[in-house]
Amino acid sequence: MTASDTTTAPHAVPVVVGLDVATAAVRVVCVDARGRVAAAGGADLPQPVRTPGGGREQDAGTWWPAAAEALRQATSRLPGRGAEVRAITVSATSGTFVLADSAGEPVCPGSMYDDRRGADLNAEARLLGADRWKRLGLSVGPTAALGRVARLARLSRGPAPAADDGCDRLRSGDAGSFRVLHTPDLLGRHLTGAPVAADWSHALKTGYDPGAGEWPAEVLPALGVPDTWLPAVRAPGSEAGVVCRRAADETGLPEGCSVRLGMTDGCAGQIATGAVLPGRFVGVLGTTYVLKGVTRDLVTDPWGAMYSHRHPDGWWLPGGASNTGGEALAGTPADRLAALDAAASARGPAACVHYPLRREGERYPFVSGAARGFRLGAPRDDVEGHRAALEGVAFLERLAVDHARALGIAVDAPLHTAGGGSRSALWNRVRATALDMPLRTVPRAETAFGAALIAAAGTLHASLADATDAMVEPGQVVEPVPAEREALQDSYGRFTAELRARGWLDRD
Repeated sequence: MTASDTTTAPHAVPVVVGLDVATAAVRVVCVDARGRVAAAGGADLPQPVRTPGGGREQDAGTWWPAAAEALRQATSRLPGRGAEVRAITVSATSGTFVLADSAGEPVCPGSMYDDRRGADLNAEARLLGADRWKRLGLSVGPTAALGRVARLARLSRGPAPAADDGCDRLRSGDAGSFRVLHTPDLLGRHLTGAPVAADWSHALKTGYDPGAGEWPAEVLPALGVPDTWLPAVRAPGSEAGVVCRRAADETGLPEGCSVRLGMTDGCAGQIATGAVLPGRFVGVLGTTYVLKGVTRDLVTDPWGAMYSHRHPDGWWLPGGASNTGGEALAGTPADRLAALDAAASARGPAACVHYPLRREGERYPFVSGAARGFRLGAPRDDVEGHRAALEGVAFLERLAVDHARALGIAVDAPLHTAGGGSRSALWNRVRATALDMPLRTVPRAETAFGAALIAAAGTLHASLADATDAMVEPGQVVEPVPAEREALQDSYGRFTAELRARGWLDRD
């Protein structure tokens, strides 16, 4: 039985499925052509384990059972019991992968996106591919998957270390038959019953060059990575295959339904806001702040604060992630936030200036390992302290937008917004006023929903832009507060002047 000859139940309408594999859970949403969520499901994953040397691992053998469980939950709740599903797309954390044998079975634990055991090899990779990374505007950081793949290649050829590292099968198997599988590649293989291509979004941190459309030949052999380990790479939204009989039985998806390549969680979250055309940007205010958007051409950042994924349609997705954001309020009890917002709203702009960085170092919208949080002036009470923290994050967002524009990037109004911080009406007004541009809040800016939009392009709708136009809710537009504009502009000037005085913001 295939999707084309399935008879759906009465009132069942075609849907697409977005599947998000997060760090500790799998989430599934089934969405119709108008963006209505028809069903959802979820399943837990084991918490990743810290290992010596900065490692962070997860049992990759749990990824498919959890995905299948979440899919069964969702499809069982659909009117047609899953028969109405037309396509599925998987998104996951950027840089998470596992090494698997020719049958697609993991030969070692999954390496998580923040695993640092390839740091030294990533430093080598930076030098080996310096010209390529410069053209791409890409920095190969300590946690990049590229160095971790090289580490496994060396382990496959060397003797076992004294400590058990869970890689016995890696050394005892036929290393020539091994394959690097990003999380969606592993799930795609289970869904289709055959190897699938990787998408160029998940492959970016493994070293794939989305501009040239190739793996870096000057880097991988020098690191000892066999080219046979690397997957074919295609554009997000491409069809990877169709659901096989076994996967249909395990998930409730219809046999023959289209399996489409996805994007990383951050990119899928951006797509979920509708920011998919050049000039559209989204500010995601979660634990940390992220600005992401769309440009027609690749724009590189000489200061290294922004880098770009590639858009499914061949455009580019520049963005950066700060080390602060909603975490600025981490010391405030959740049950006090509403009252503090109300009081701070009535009070108006703070007289003091606060850069509410709680960690060591900043990575966006400027790069400085020396950066630390600071205050200019003392708040008179908790209300002003709360307001100053909100304003500090808003100034960071303004600096991010200013930085993008300094690179020649158009950032059109309104700025889309998502993340937990965007649920605060006061914070949105402060941000809009500091930016001097309206914000557009979006209700379902979630990775799984973004993955569903990618699945809808070419199935329920002709293109990704058509899918977002039809399926993303308009949301609400938050306008700047004219009476507070001057005070916030003055404080922003003090904020940036202090960053320069401390030597952290040097762009001359």
